[in-house]
Amino acid sequence: MDNIDVVVVGSCMRDLVTYVAQFPSPGETVPCHRFETGFGGKGANQCIMAAKLGAKSAMVAKLGEDDIGRSTLENFTSHAVCTDHVKCVGGVASGVALITVNESGENTIVIAPGANERMDAAVTEEAADLIASCKVVVCQLEIPPPTVKATLLLAKTKGVKTIFNPAPAVSGLDETIYSVSDILCVNETEATILSGVEVDGVESAKTAVMTLLSKDGPGAVLVTLGSQGVVYRQRGQPGPHHVAVESVKAVDTTGAGDAFVGALAFYLSRYPSLPLEECIKRSSSIAAVSVQASGTQTSFPSRQQLPPTLFTDS
Repeated sequence: MDNIDVVVVGSCMRDLVTYVAQFPSPGETVPCHRFETGFGGKGANQCIMAAKLGAKSAMVAKLGEDDIGRSTLENFTSHAVCTDHVKCVGGVASGVALITVNESGENTIVIAPGANERMDAAVTEEAADLIASCKVVVCQLEIPPPTVKATLLLAKTKGVKTIFNPAPAVSGLDETIYSVSDILCVNETEATILSGVEVDGVESAKTAVMTLLSKDGPGAVLVTLGSQGVVYRQRGQPGPHHVAVESVKAVDTTGAGDAFVGALAFYLSRYPSLPLEECIKRSSSIAAVSVQASGTQTSFPSRQQLPPTLFTDS
C-alpha cells in the first residue's frame, strides 16, 4: 500500500471480556452477567481507529501461528489496514487481554503478551521504508521498549511525526524515547508513574504536564483525564491548557484512550494545519462516542457515524 498516513508499531491482543456488577475483592469470586470476545491490543486498537476515520493505516506487529493470529489478520484486512509487516511466528501464542468491566463502565485489564514480546528491534529495520515514508508513527509499551526507541528514533530522523503512548507505563524508562516523541500522551495512571506527581484531576495534571515537559524532548505532553477532559502543553508555548469534554453516560470505557490516540494520529496525518487543541477536541469527541457502547474496537465509530463538522479543515 502506497502513501500511508499512519503506521502503528505495537501490540495485538484477543480481548476476553467479563461484565460484572462490581469488581471482586481479593479472594472473592463474583458472577458475570455477560462474556464477550473481541480484537484488541493497544497498537491494533489505535491502528483500527485511525483506519475507521479514513486514514490509510499500516500495522507492524507479531502474532502467534494460531486461530487468534489468523482472525486478527482477517480483522485488519476487513478494515483495509496494510499488514505487510504483521508476521505470524511459531512457538508462541498470540497475545491475550483479560478484561473486567463493572456497571459504571470502569475496567481492569491483565495482559498475556505472547507474541508481542517477540517484537525486537529487527522489526523496525524490516519496516524501515514504511516508517520513513508515512506521515505519523505511533508506539506504545505493550512491546519491548528498545523496539519503541528504535522506531521513534528512525521516524524522527526521517521527519515523520511521532506519537508515544507509554502504556502500560514503566518507571525508569530510557529518557531518550522522550527526545524522539513529538507528542507524549498519557492517562492519569501513566502520568503519575512517569512524573512522580499524583494525578487526580485537572490541577495535578497541569503539574504533571510541566514535569514531563521538563524532560529532554517531548514536543507536547497530553494527559487524558476521561470525563474531565485533557490537559496539555506544547513546548515553547503558553500553558498548560485544559480542554473540557462533553459529559456522556459511559457504558464501557475499555479502549477509550486508544480511540483518542488513534483519532489524534488521524488528525495529525490528514489535517496537519489544524491547531493541536482542535485535534484534541475532535479526538476527545470521538473517544466520548466510543465509551457509549460496549467492546473495544466494536465501539469505535466510523467516519460515516460521526458529524461532518469533525472532518473540516477549520
